Amino acid sequence: MYFRYGTEAIEYLKRKDEKLGEVIDKIGHIEREVDTDLFSAVVHHIVGQQISTKAQATIWNRIKEKLGEVNAENIMNAGVEKLQSFGISFRKAGYIMDFSEKVQEGVFDLEEIWRKSDEEVIKELSALKGIGVWTAEMLLLFCMERPDVLSYDDLAIQRGLRMVYHHRKIDKKLFEKYKRRYSPYGSVASLYLWAVAGGAVEGMKDYAPKKRR
Repeated sequence: MYFRYGTEAIEYLKRKDEKLGEVIDKIGHIEREVDTDLFSAVVHHIVGQQISTKAQATIWNRIKEKLGEVNAENIMNAGVEKLQSFGISFRKAGYIMDFSEKVQEGVFDLEEIWRKSDEEVIKELSALKGIGVWTAEMLLLFCMERPDVLSYDDLAIQRGLRMVYHHRKIDKKLFEKYKRRYSPYGSVASLYLWAVAGGAVEGMKDYAPKKRR
């Protein structure tokens, strides 16, 4: 399943921002996978912190193979040592166990959180052990499919903004200007800025000053 967006979002962004519109035309429709199961998405993001995408995929496949459905009950039954045997660090296994316990005990309500605003979701998710604001924002986008997520803490987003608009640096004030411009379709803008940062448009470069050795 991919993040869903249509012509309304595209036409709005192209109308609001000519430079981003040119990027959209060059790249075309972007398909980014989403996981709409909030529990497994949280666990998946904790697993993937500070390791390569390849390592994350290997560990995640191992978890699904051994546990079947990734839910609180199966995680609690597995325990920390079993989680570590999948290649998860002791610290991350502790975070995952803590989250599973909160879900089982009803301290963290997986259903209720879907009804909350973006700001409330970020506050609740980032209160969990092992989940920071950036991870909470990624869960908003790639799990809950919220339409207006643009993360200042995402280095690739900042790189994409520098490349599209030829800025040397993106400070908070400049970032907020673009966030307002893209709203209410910041998530779609994010997809294109990530693509640009990853080299999707030939000839575009990063205008950040070169670091002196």
